[in-house]
Amino acid sequence: MTRNSLIAAAIATGAILATSMGTIAQTPAPVQAQTQQNIYGSQLMTVQERNEHQQQMRALKTQQERDQFRSEHHTKMLERAKERGVTLPDAPPARGKGAGPRAGNAPGMGAGPGSAPGGGKGR
Repeated sequence: MTRNSLIAAAIATGAILATSMGTIAQTPAPVQAQTQQNIYGSQLMTVQERNEHQQQMRALKTQQERDQFRSEHHTKMLERAKERGVTLPDAPPARGKGAGPRAGNAPGMGAGPGSAPGGGKGR
């Protein structure tokens, strides 16, 4: 390659990386997005409020305490929504089976069909 070709390739690569980084920076992390979906009224909360909500939920010891906290939070978010003229669903999101990416029936690295014979149509 000539020197000009190398420079052009470097500039193109830099432009692609810059564009990719901008897109990545604007995309919320999967955990953050999941957390927002699991907190009732999260769209009306600041990042700090969501973090505090999570910390408080983790600190509660019994299911009864967590249910009470959720109920109080639900009422508070309904009041906030009314003040801002926003409509929230009547029911909070369904509770998950626990924290972590493998909670519940999430797919993982277990045995699967993989590249075993007989699974495809062939060519």
